[in-house]
Amino acid sequence: MLTPDDFRVRTLGEPPIRSPLNFSTVSGDGIGNFILDETIVRAKIELRPGDDPREDLFFEKAGPRERLFFDPATTRAAIVTCGGLCPGTNNVIRALVLGLHHRYGVRDILGIRYGFEGLNPAVGLPPIRLDPDFVEFIHRRGGTALGTSRGEQDAKTMVDFLRGERIDILFCIGGDGTHRGAHAIAEEIERRKERTGVVCVPKTIDNDIPFVRKSFGYSTALEKAREVIDCAHMEAKGARSGIGLVKLMGRDAGFIAAGATLASQEVNFTLIPEVPFRLEGPDGFLAALEKRMDARGHAVIVVAEGAGQHLFDEEPVLRDKSGNVRPHDIGVSLKESIVSHFAAIKKPVTLKYIDPSYIIRSVPADADDSVFCNALARHAAHAGMAGKTDVTIGYQHDIFVHVPIPLVLVRKKRVSPEGRMWVSVLEATGQPASFGLPMGEDPGADLF
Repeated sequence: MLTPDDFRVRTLGEPPIRSPLNFSTVSGDGIGNFILDETIVRAKIELRPGDDPREDLFFEKAGPRERLFFDPATTRAAIVTCGGLCPGTNNVIRALVLGLHHRYGVRDILGIRYGFEGLNPAVGLPPIRLDPDFVEFIHRRGGTALGTSRGEQDAKTMVDFLRGERIDILFCIGGDGTHRGAHAIAEEIERRKERTGVVCVPKTIDNDIPFVRKSFGYSTALEKAREVIDCAHMEAKGARSGIGLVKLMGRDAGFIAAGATLASQEVNFTLIPEVPFRLEGPDGFLAALEKRMDARGHAVIVVAEGAGQHLFDEEPVLRDKSGNVRPHDIGVSLKESIVSHFAAIKKPVTLKYIDPSYIIRSVPADADDSVFCNALARHAAHAGMAGKTDVTIGYQHDIFVHVPIPLVLVRKKRVSPEGRMWVSVLEATGQPASFGLPMGEDPGADLF
């Protein structure tokens, strides 16, 4: 059970410096307003029967503060990007640099190269200087101008590096692994009683970070995935008994598969990690696919990479450098099962299998993500200069908020089988709600 203490944002101390930003503390004067720390946002807006409104939980609203902890003239900031590639990472880097440089007057900004390994001199490359000239055009490219990597580094070593380089604020752009690393750095800084801020910008096309309605890169991923699905639909329609099978990213959460399905409206079956399914039997997936082929002569299937892991005899054993389990290849396995099933019943199919995973995460951000990245970066800069630490920028009810990193690490966000998104997928595809298996516990249930 979460408590108000879980939502309390850590600060490095009282902010003694007047902000240089041209904002106001008076409403109605036609000037943007500073945000008071006492301005709060409800963690949830829907109360269910039995909920006590007096026990509501609140986030601290993000935005510019009138008082700063760091003097812009002497502040040294650093930016690091970690984990897999994601559309919009360069947009965040650029907006951070421009916001710190032009709005606050911070002239000393370092780019940490290739993830957290750049904070370990024994394995990393030295940092580079970031300024408006360096970032001028990077938002037009995919990937990250700083490079990225996976894997942990020793927190003590990283904090030694931060102190040696006299870094006052570390901005970390990444997903759950990055947030774990950032929290370890913040804890080590606190243990030493030093004053270095750690602020995260949540990044993942999987959209599985709690308290962030959508993470940047997700919109672009859906757009590119929709293009692939539409091509799979044409392949299926263009062949006799054609089937288009598309595997999308989503190791633990099916947001890309579900969202792309709704964007395309050409999908007949969507399989995600949160909803187990039976392959064989009269109520299984193959039987439902057979009925579809008999009725319409073609089908499009979208499967998330983490779906159907219960169908394999052994648990996955391989892990990436971040410690994430690499799931069994459900795409290839499903392809083989489909072809074998229809061959056995003497109804051969033409199946086209498409796996665009690394394509959709390495492209430049679309317009929606570009706008979102800029806003996330600006709020991160405001938080860092105000002395907020061990915090990430959340997005609740269309409002940017400060989320303590430990709260993000409690669990991942999931697609709820009872929620609006999955119900919409079932309506769009017409597939059964369950292929003969009980739903079990709702993995999309919120943290409250």
